[in-house]
Order: sequence, then structure tokens, then C-alpha cells
Amino acid sequence: MNEQDFEAQLRADGYTEIELQTLEARPGKGRHRHLFAIRGLVLSGRFNVMLDSEPVAHGPGQIFSVAEGQLHDESIGPEGARILVGRKFSKSPGVKEGAN
Repeated sequence: MNEQDFEAQLRADGYTEIELQTLEARPGKGRHRHLFAIRGLVLSGRFNVMLDSEPVAHGPGQIFSVAEGQLHDESIGPEGARILVGRKFSKSPGVKEGAN
């Protein structure tokens, strides 16, 4: 899927904040939650998401998602990563950000 098609799909699915991010290599940020759902497309490099116990590596052309309030961690592979990511906010009260 190309960037334009992915962005159109995000908008159609209610993702209102969409941005292109260039990320440096880094280990995990620590388990945390967001007040929004995330869906992203990896354009280059490796973007790793750990939802349960094992990280899942996402490479170019792969899509990842994290539900609103879902406890997770994320790390960036040694070559860094470029991702197109969208955020979707619910209308109900969210979960406070930060580790639990």
C-alpha cells in the first residue's frame, strides 16, 4: 500500500491526526498507554511493537496498530524507521497516559 492510499484509509476510518515520522534507533520506551488508537504504515526501517510479551517487528509495507488504552512498548531498529501514523480519539473518557 502506498502512502496516499494508507492516509486515505486512515481518514475514512476516523483517524484525525496523521503525520510522517522519522525515528532514530532506540530501545523500548517502557510500557505505556495512549488516550488514542494508533495505526501506522512502516515506510522504511524497523518499528517493533510489544503488546503482550514478545515484540513484533514491522518492516517496510507492514501495518501496525495499538488500541486506545492498550498497554504496549515500542522500539526502533538499528537503522531507524520512517512511519506514517494516525491517531484516532474516542468520544468517551480515555485512559491516562503513562505506565501502569
